[in-house]
Amino acid sequence: MPESYLVCEEGKTAGVFTELPEQFKGIPVEDCGDRLVIPGLVDLHLHAPQYSFRALGMDLELLDWLNTHTFPEEAKYADPAYAGRAYRIFADDLAASPTTRAAVFGTIHRPATELLMDLIEETGVRALVGKVNMDRNSPDILREESAAASLEDTARWISETKGKYRNVAPILTPRFTPSCTDELMEGLGKLQRETGLPVQSHLSENFSEIAWVKELCPWSGCYGGAYDRFGLFGGDAPTIMAHCVHSTGEEIDLMQARGVFIAHCAQSNTNLASGVAPVRAYLDRGMKVGLGTDIAGGFSLSVFRAMADAVQASKLRWRLLDDSLRPLTVPEAFYLGTKGGGEFFGKVGSFEEGYEFDAVVLDDSGFPHPQALTPVERLERILYLDDGRCVRGKYVAGARVR
Repeated sequence: MPESYLVCEEGKTAGVFTELPEQFKGIPVEDCGDRLVIPGLVDLHLHAPQYSFRALGMDLELLDWLNTHTFPEEAKYADPAYAGRAYRIFADDLAASPTTRAAVFGTIHRPATELLMDLIEETGVRALVGKVNMDRNSPDILREESAAASLEDTARWISETKGKYRNVAPILTPRFTPSCTDELMEGLGKLQRETGLPVQSHLSENFSEIAWVKELCPWSGCYGGAYDRFGLFGGDAPTIMAHCVHSTGEEIDLMQARGVFIAHCAQSNTNLASGVAPVRAYLDRGMKVGLGTDIAGGFSLSVFRAMADAVQASKLRWRLLDDSLRPLTVPEAFYLGTKGGGEFFGKVGSFEEGYEFDAVVLDDSGFPHPQALTPVERLERILYLDDGRCVRGKYVAGARVR
């Protein structure tokens, strides 16, 4: 809607109007000129401690990449001084990005995770941040002493952070089934029922990982069942599962029945040779899907880049694997990066009346064109061309944060 008014009232969207309605006459108006104003972008999956080594190890597969780069780096966050330096870089870049909502992994270290929450709070971005749980199949430098110790530390972290912040809240974060014993998962399920906290983890990302889960949990009919058994797979426990590249029919049915949100991470799935998730099939079934940058499996913090990658990956899947699943369109990718993922946070990701007022002001004058373009065409170019220069303003729940 060109030359229109977007109205915020008490932190929520009152509507978009070509003429300002009478009841809003005289309210303060910010003139954005010829800039684009869009709903804030939502990142459903990223690892803050991995930001320091993004763009490294992109020639490895998932499990080798974890052992070579991820685990050694995450172990450094036992040192609060290092965590402070690294997380400050991440928080500053997150603040400058078009992201307004995010679901974020920390590490197993409680003090470092609380520091991460403090720094994200300062950015004004609304985020769910998790202290990671890992008590098996991890290097000595990055494995919690026992399930009991992990649960005790997690309970303390929740008591110290739940309700502390305006913008940030805790989310339960078992890293993935291979790194968590059944005892730990059972305890986390109990914690979830006691606290009502949401859950985030990984699911069916890589063939080797899936085979590993089958060995560890022979009692489960699918990878998702290894979470569901402990009450950590949707239903009364709002849940984000990242990837879902190779989910079986049984697993897809279970995700849909439980209302699990899928975080599609196209760039990471390409970099780590995991594959291409059948996002079209999920959308056709009416499942809940958003986008994740998956730092540092993905090298870019930009949800715009995640949108472009989602379109490209869907084309490759359609051409090379399954021509029955038509590629994603740009509007669909934009939906995934806004309202699709935003639904996990409530009425978020749209300028429909009553939605929380998350907005980003974009200046595309750095991408000159020899002819006039429509707003939709200009937005499409930003998806593919933005290098971090376009953001000129950002609002979260009605508050200007940049």
